[in-house]
Amino acid sequence: MQANRELFDEVMVPNYNPSAVIPVKGEGSRVWDQTGKEFIDFAGGIAVNCLGHCHPALVSALKEQGEKIWHLSNVMTNEPALRLAKKLTDATFAEKVYFANSGAEANEAALKLARRWALDKFGAEKSQIIAFNKGFHGRTFFTVTVGGQTAYSDGFGPKPADVTHVDYNDLSAFEKTISDNTCAVMMEPLQGEGGIISPNPEFVKAVRELCDKHNALLIFDEVQTGVGRTGDLYAYQGLGVTPDILTTAKALGGGFPIGAMLTTTDIASHLKVGTHGSTYGGNPLACAVAEAAFDTVNTEAVLSGVKAKEQLFRDGLNAINDKYNVFSEVRGKGLLLGAVLNDKFEGRARDFLVASAEHGLMSLVAGTNVVRFTPSLVITNEEIAEGLARFEQAVAAVVNG
Repeated sequence: MQANRELFDEVMVPNYNPSAVIPVKGEGSRVWDQTGKEFIDFAGGIAVNCLGHCHPALVSALKEQGEKIWHLSNVMTNEPALRLAKKLTDATFAEKVYFANSGAEANEAALKLARRWALDKFGAEKSQIIAFNKGFHGRTFFTVTVGGQTAYSDGFGPKPADVTHVDYNDLSAFEKTISDNTCAVMMEPLQGEGGIISPNPEFVKAVRELCDKHNALLIFDEVQTGVGRTGDLYAYQGLGVTPDILTTAKALGGGFPIGAMLTTTDIASHLKVGTHGSTYGGNPLACAVAEAAFDTVNTEAVLSGVKAKEQLFRDGLNAINDKYNVFSEVRGKGLLLGAVLNDKFEGRARDFLVASAEHGLMSLVAGTNVVRFTPSLVITNEEIAEGLARFEQAVAAVVNG
């Protein structure tokens, strides 16, 4: 059977419109398609492939666990899940971990826990969830409602109630919205899908203080920013603000599907036996691979390397912009970066993505106006230079029409 783009249209639900390129092999930050064309990967599977493709530590962990035990229901626990949970709690504020399959499921668990916590401690009136415009928290109906992009949440009937949105970094609006009936505030410590928007540090600190004042839980969605992406193991550690609940996924498994919700013992106690669950959550295969990814990333060499590589990206993108004048700014942190198009090229982010692919570079967009880069955290300096050279060719192609 010929597995090509036409077969996608024949057999797949049309909610995606993928490229005609079908990758078949990856090694590090290089990928090859069916025709043998090589790409430098600046996309990382949307901030997932934190160690690139086929990293030896992950391949070894998968093979080793694959010869032991693949799956158990949560009627039983397993060794990889317990080891990974211990490492996550040792490295963060958290004391308890809940495993899921994805970021959306981790966020769903966080929101359900916050509502249950508020109901148990304060009563049914304390149910408001505050989130932020342009935020993104997943595609389940609860998480897509909490996410601040109506394009993703409209058109599916009545939404879960008592969810309020305000603008990110708008402290005045937030102060007017939060009250004693607020049970939780959910935010990304750096908005990803919304355009690579960094928080004002004073804003984040004020959100934390107001949550404390009104007995509301602060949930940090670190699905995209976590596991070294910003140069800290988790972004909250670089902001100096500690959440009550943190969600992590994407890079946690280095490409193997896994998500987790982290919280304190006191808050976790409100998810009693039977209140929530996941068939695959804590799967031994997933946890074994995630443990290897976590061990590899959570080192001084990798985390400090992210900050050094960020500067290489910024310098390279600024040099391209000096020649072609297409960006108004480069924003973000670590290896979660966005090149924002200026007025002349406004709304044309996808043109740059398509041109990049034509010149052998995998990139991303964040909305219609930002070209996004989320490469491997261990991408080599040589691969960064080569990828930026290919991106410059793509920029020249767009500019010259």
